[in-house]
Amino acid sequence: MKQSRARVPTMVLKVAVIGAGASGLTSIKGCLEEGLEPTCFESSHDIGGVWRFKENPEPGRANIYESVIINSSKEMMAYSDFPPPVEFANNMHHSELLQYLRLYVQAFRLQQHIQFQTTVVSVRQTVDFAVSGQWEVETKNAENQKEMRVFDAVIVCTGHFTQPHLPLSDFIGIGSFKGRTLHSWEYRSAEGMQGKNVVVIGIGNSGGDLAVDISRVAKKVYLSTRSGGWVVSRIGQGGLPNDLFGTSRMDLIKSKLFASRINKALEKKLNEALDHTLYGLRPKHGFFAQIPVVNDDLPSRIISGRVQVKPNVKEFFGSSVVFEDETIIDQVDVVVFATGYNYSFPFLPSELQIKCDYRLQLYKHIFPPGLAHPTLAVVGFIHALGAVNPLSEMQARWVTRVFKGLSSLPSAETMEKEIQKDTTAMRQSFKCSERNPLQVVYIPYMDSLAEMLGVRPNIPWLFLTDPRLAQQVLFGPCTPYQYRLTGPGRWAGARHAILTQWERVLQPFRTRLVQQPKTKPQSMWSITVVSLGVALLSYLCCSVYRGSISPLDKLLSCIETR
Repeated sequence: MKQSRARVPTMVLKVAVIGAGASGLTSIKGCLEEGLEPTCFESSHDIGGVWRFKENPEPGRANIYESVIINSSKEMMAYSDFPPPVEFANNMHHSELLQYLRLYVQAFRLQQHIQFQTTVVSVRQTVDFAVSGQWEVETKNAENQKEMRVFDAVIVCTGHFTQPHLPLSDFIGIGSFKGRTLHSWEYRSAEGMQGKNVVVIGIGNSGGDLAVDISRVAKKVYLSTRSGGWVVSRIGQGGLPNDLFGTSRMDLIKSKLFASRINKALEKKLNEALDHTLYGLRPKHGFFAQIPVVNDDLPSRIISGRVQVKPNVKEFFGSSVVFEDETIIDQVDVVVFATGYNYSFPFLPSELQIKCDYRLQLYKHIFPPGLAHPTLAVVGFIHALGAVNPLSEMQARWVTRVFKGLSSLPSAETMEKEIQKDTTAMRQSFKCSERNPLQVVYIPYMDSLAEMLGVRPNIPWLFLTDPRLAQQVLFGPCTPYQYRLTGPGRWAGARHAILTQWERVLQPFRTRLVQQPKTKPQSMWSITVVSLGVALLSYLCCSVYRGSISPLDKLLSCIETR
């Protein structure tokens, strides 16, 4: 691929990181790993971003409700060189996740690089940007005092859950509604909703959580959904975290080979546990077209009558709500809009906020293509069926290598073509909208960045040199530690972290020990035999989703021809 020499910057020294949430923290660390000098501007008084619970909503900042449990298990959401403590719960309460972030900050001494209660007002190119690639960053502190500083590069980590979307104009008669209305962004707990009739509009993860939470005290909750959603549990096979199954590289190969069959089999399995048609939840889209609703309690609240699933709201009048099936609920006290968020970066120049379809025009969802120097990046503005922490971390690791001049970007023309290609592919594969502007397939996206970074695991080589580790990398859950086995940022503890990940999964359950029958351990000879048997298939795994025609694509072509 032809590279644009003008796009390779000189050595970057000072980097502004905007936001000290999960993405901002790993961006600070990424800078330090490459010998850069980060200064992180955080508008609040503490780290954590969306994962720091706030008693009162703070405008311009992400917020969560009191009962939030993370959907991803701890091994899948970990930073790649910082496994969570063994005693931490698998699906952590938000307070425990914030504790994990604090441990991360402490371990890598990140706090000294953060300026709290400092808001970024504007980011603009310097007069000599064409030569220097530098940025003027204007900030203001808690006393409203402004300061202008020049940085060699900027990383934007403000997320996309800060501007609630409240579509009141979409609903006829909402102005006449006599009850209380609020957005899920404002919700903290069910306090004050005892004995009330509540309508929750929207069936994303927030809508499902709030319907369940409120139903524990309310008289009745009505969950209104326009399109339905697939509901999955955090609890999987044997009571272990669900996201540790079906998320391996081998599963990726199977989904590539038999996508339609696997989608149907998965939907059938979900319907065996919960008939989505019977419960009024079944969507028109396939399982992989949209992030599912992760909720352990919603089915039990529906079967007990505490939550009723309803179609989209047609109109309001007085204290009544009319749904599209013409049913009417009278004496509604509260309406909660779980209707998503508008994303915006008001401090950035308007030319950097150009959209391609619903999403920002960003190469690999990170770099604006039209800059003379690639010295501004957006990290953490990403959506996948997988945790955001590893995604943000991988983005930050690549970004800092680009800033330092150790990795270069294609020409602006090539990047724009890739952006258009990615956008078209997303629209074909996923149910994207203004509220959900982008979605990627987790492993291929991580691997694409890892390839450019030089940290993608070499599975065939692992089978020849370390069969035990290779089996975990190919057949086990694709935990982030795989991207620290080799290349820049290699971590000596990565192998141990992978081989002990199931121990960290099992430990939190051991609050009452029960004797289990002993099983004969697998012999090294059987491990070797299995390793040799899958070596060729693992080679195919290394070729999945590359730009050129891969051996896997050739195999698919043969299958299709026959």
